[in-house]
Amino acid sequence: MDSVLHIRGRFGPRTLLITTAALPLTGWAIHAVALHKQLAATRRDPLTGLLRRDTYTARARRLLARHDEVAVVMVDADRFKAINDRLGHAAGDTVLAAFGARLTAWAGPRASVGRLGGDEFAVALQMPSDHRALRLEQLVRMLHTPVVLDDGRTVDVAASVGAATPAAVGSRDLSVLQRAADAALYDGKHTGRAVLATREHTSVPSLNGRRLGRPGTAAWGRAA
Repeated sequence: MDSVLHIRGRFGPRTLLITTAALPLTGWAIHAVALHKQLAATRRDPLTGLLRRDTYTARARRLLARHDEVAVVMVDADRFKAINDRLGHAAGDTVLAAFGARLTAWAGPRASVGRLGGDEFAVALQMPSDHRALRLEQLVRMLHTPVVLDDGRTVDVAASVGAATPAAVGSRDLSVLQRAADAALYDGKHTGRAVLATREHTSVPSLNGRRLGRPGTAAWGRAA
């Protein structure tokens, strides 16, 4: 009691009240930070740091709802299985992590960048039509830059890119845009160029917004 009176006399009763109230709040703050980190971890792919499917989908839909000039870009690593088979899964993981970092740097902080599974990625971002061709060319160049492994070896890498916009395909539905972008991607597979989807690409049979018949389509989860 004497120490309490001493504190009250030195700092005043209001200061004592604030100090006392702050003690339990500190514990809550620590808990809140830990909870936030746990939630963030569930939203992101641990290997690449990119968004998981559900979080990517939610953000992509918000972008489509709020902005006019939005593009949905699908990306597939080319000959990725050969990298795994020849150099090992650790090398493959390094390549995927490098692709994730490059996609994040290219798309910017306001985009939705996700790893949909395996070596397949998706990006939804604002992209003015007058900059679209240049931006897609830039992405292809970035994804064709060799990756340096932890042991110093260099791996030649490549990726196929397809893009779709609401104006080009006539829809703002994310599943339609992804299906069209994925079909466009396969039109340009291994060509070293990005392909912009047209309305015809929306008619390609698909499952969960992915071109039907491509590897893994039977195992996809909930449609985007």
